[in-house]
Amino acid sequence: MQETAQPVLQDIILVGGGHSHVGVLKQFAMNPVPGVRLTLICRDTHTPYSGMLPGYIAGHYDFDDVHIDLSRLAEFAGARFYRDEVIGLDRDAQTVQCRHRPPVPYDLLSINIGSSPNVAGIPGVADHAVPVKPIHAFRNHWHSLIERVQRHSGALNLAVVGAGAGGVELTLAMQYRLRRELADRGQSPDRLQFHILEQASQILPSHNPRVQRTFQRILAERGVRMHLNAQVRELTAQGLVLANGETLAMDEVLWATRASGPQWLEETGLGLDPEGFIQVHDTLQTVSDPKVLAAGDIAHVLDHPREKAGVFAVRQARPLAQNLKRLALGQRPRPFKPQKRWLALISTGDQYAVATRGGWSVRGRWVWHWKDRIDRGFMARFSDLPAMPASSILPDTAAAKSDAEAQQAISAVAMRCGGCGAKVGSSVLSRALARLEPLHREDILIGLRAPDDAAVVAVPPGKAAVHTVDFFRAFIDDPYVFGQVAANHSLSDLFAMGAEPQSATAIATVPYGIESKIEDTVYQMMAGAVQVLDEAGCALVGGHTGEGQELALGFAVNGLIDPDRVLGKAGLRAGDCLILTKPLGTGTLFAAHARLAAKGRWIDAALASMTASNQQAAQCLSEYGARGCTDVTGFGLLGHLVEMARPSEVDVTLNLAKLPLLEGAEETSAAGILSSLQPANIRLRRAIRDQHRWSKHPRYPLLFDPQTSGGLLAGVPEPVAIECVAELHALGYKQASIIGRVRPASEHLEPITLFDQDADADRDG
Repeated sequence: MQETAQPVLQDIILVGGGHSHVGVLKQFAMNPVPGVRLTLICRDTHTPYSGMLPGYIAGHYDFDDVHIDLSRLAEFAGARFYRDEVIGLDRDAQTVQCRHRPPVPYDLLSINIGSSPNVAGIPGVADHAVPVKPIHAFRNHWHSLIERVQRHSGALNLAVVGAGAGGVELTLAMQYRLRRELADRGQSPDRLQFHILEQASQILPSHNPRVQRTFQRILAERGVRMHLNAQVRELTAQGLVLANGETLAMDEVLWATRASGPQWLEETGLGLDPEGFIQVHDTLQTVSDPKVLAAGDIAHVLDHPREKAGVFAVRQARPLAQNLKRLALGQRPRPFKPQKRWLALISTGDQYAVATRGGWSVRGRWVWHWKDRIDRGFMARFSDLPAMPASSILPDTAAAKSDAEAQQAISAVAMRCGGCGAKVGSSVLSRALARLEPLHREDILIGLRAPDDAAVVAVPPGKAAVHTVDFFRAFIDDPYVFGQVAANHSLSDLFAMGAEPQSATAIATVPYGIESKIEDTVYQMMAGAVQVLDEAGCALVGGHTGEGQELALGFAVNGLIDPDRVLGKAGLRAGDCLILTKPLGTGTLFAAHARLAAKGRWIDAALASMTASNQQAAQCLSEYGARGCTDVTGFGLLGHLVEMARPSEVDVTLNLAKLPLLEGAEETSAAGILSSLQPANIRLRRAIRDQHRWSKHPRYPLLFDPQTSGGLLAGVPEPVAIECVAELHALGYKQASIIGRVRPASEHLEPITLFDQDADADRDG
C-alpha cells in the first residue's frame, strides 16, 4: 500500500471495474490530485476486457491475457480496493451499500458496472438460459460446458439468443473451440449443432448490409443455423418456444440480448431509462444527482445516445477522470461528445476478423492480427505499470468540503501534538464505537456498555486467565479487512494455547485528517475487528486510538483456560506428526504486492487465509491429542518450530515437499521478493542440520517467511494424524498438511533436519 503524509479531504468512490474506471485509475495514477482519495469497489479482482473475450473463448488467449488486475492497478494508483458487491446507494447519507461490509461514504461517486441481459418477462429464461453477462458467471459456466461436451456421447444442440456483434462472435468462438476439443479427443465435431436466433430480420442489425452479408455467409459455411424474425416466447427444459409456435429442442441456451441495468439501481432514486440504465448529461453526471456520475454500458447519455459498445466505455475514461478531478476541486465539469462512427472489429473464432466503420468494411486474417495488436496494446496500458515516485505536495484547499475543514487538515500536517494530545478526539471515537454492537458476556462486569477508566472481568472458579498482545501497521488499504486480520492474528495466541477468548482491548493509530474521514476509518476498521471478535465469543471492552503517520491496530486479549489443559510450545513428543493448518507465504506475497509483482488473485487467496479463524482448528487439534502447539506468525515457520523443539528437547524432520503454500508464494520468493523481516528470521538457519545443502531449494526461503494471521503448528500422535488432517479439511482448512515428524533428541546441536519427498512415507534427509 502507498503511504502519504497528506490528509484525505475528498473521497471518490468508483463502483465497478469497467473499462471507464480502469482508465480513471490510470489517469489518477499519472496525475494524482493531492487530498483526493480513490476507492474502487468491485466484486471481481480481475476484470475482463470485452474485446478479447471471444479470443479467450476460442482458446487463443489465456486468463491473464484478457483480464485487467484491479488489485494491482489500484495499488499502482494509490487507490483503495474493496473486493465486494454493491447492492444499494443511500444518496441522503452519501454512502454506498455493500453486501459484506459496512456502508462506504463518498463525496463523489462514479458507477461503471456494465450491463446484464434482461431475462424478465419471458417465462423460463431465468431457469433454463445462461446469460453471457455478467462475464465472470459466464466464464465459470463456459468451463463447465467444455467438460460437459467432452463427456457427452450423443448429439448436442446449442443456441445463442441474440445476433448482435456479441452474440455472433460468441457463437463462432464457442463453435471453433468445442469442435477442436472434440477433434483432439478423437471424437466427431459434427455432433455439435449451433443455432443463433434474432428477432430482427437480419443478423448484426446495427451494422451495414455488407457486413451482414459477410457474416451470413460465414455462419452458413460453418453450419450455424440462423433463425431470423425469431421472437422467443418461452423457455422450457426441452428448449425454445417461439412466438410463431415453433419449438426448437436445445441442450444449452445462451442469452445475449436485451441488456439492462441491475435491479438495485431502481431503489436509488436516480433517473433511469426504460431499460434500467442511468440517465446522464454530457458531463457524465446523472440527471438526478450532480455528485453521482456514470459511464460505460450502464450509462445512457441523453444528449448523445449510442449503442452499448466497449469502445465508448474506453473513450469515456479520460473525460470521466477529468470531470471527477474538476468536481473534487470545486470546478465546473466539461461536456463530452462521443464520436458518431467507430471502428468495430468482429472476429470469427478462427483468427479471422472483419473491420467495419460506417458503410466501410474489410476482412481477412490480417484484420485479426491487427485487432490482436490493438487489443494487446490496450491491455499493456494496465499491465506494464511504471514505478511511480511518491508525492509530497501539500493538498489543494479546494479539495475540501469547506475552508475550515481544509485548513484544519492542512495544519495537521505541519504541527501535531504528542503525548495525550495525539489521541483521537473523544467525540470521533465515541461516535465510531457507538455504531458498533460488540458481543456482551456475563463475566464482563464493566465494559463498553458502561465505560469506565478500565474494564473489569470475572475469572470463573477453576479457570486461569491468559493474556497476550499483538500490534502491527496496516499492510492493505482496506480498513475493514485489516481489522478482521488484526483481530484474528491477536486471537490466535489464545487458540494456540487452548484458551477460550473472553475480552479484548483495542489500540489503534489512524492517519490525521478531518474528523469525518478519521471517524469512518476507525469505524470500518473496528467493524471488521468486532465481527471477528464476536464470532470468537470475545467481548470488546475498550480501547485507545491515537493519530500517527499510518494506520495500525492491535489488541490486548484475555482468555480463560483450564490450568491442567494448557497447550504449550514445550509439548512436542517423539513420535508426533507435525501438522500445519494454513499455507505459508503472506510475507513474500505482500512484499510483492507493494512492488506490483503479485497477481490480484494471489492476494485474494492470502487475505482469505488470513481472515480465517484458527478457533476450530485449535479445537480439532486438541480433540486429536495435540500436546504442543503454537501459531506461526512473525518469526516464520522455522523460528516458531525452533521455539517448540528446544524446550520440548526433541529433534524434528521437516518435509519441504509437504509445506502448504499460498498461490504465488514460491514464484515471488524465487524472484527475490521477500519481507523486510526475512533477514532477521534467516539468522535461525543455524538450527538446520547441513543447512548449506538446502539453501538453493526453491522452498527454503519460505521457512523464514514471516506470517500474519498464520496457521497453527501442532504435534499430533501419529496414529490419529491422518484422521486429524481429514477433519481439518472438512472444517475448511483445505491446505492443512502433515509437514514432518518429531524425533528423539540426538547428539547434534541442530534440532531441525530437512528433506524433500513427495511420497507419504517419511525418511530422514
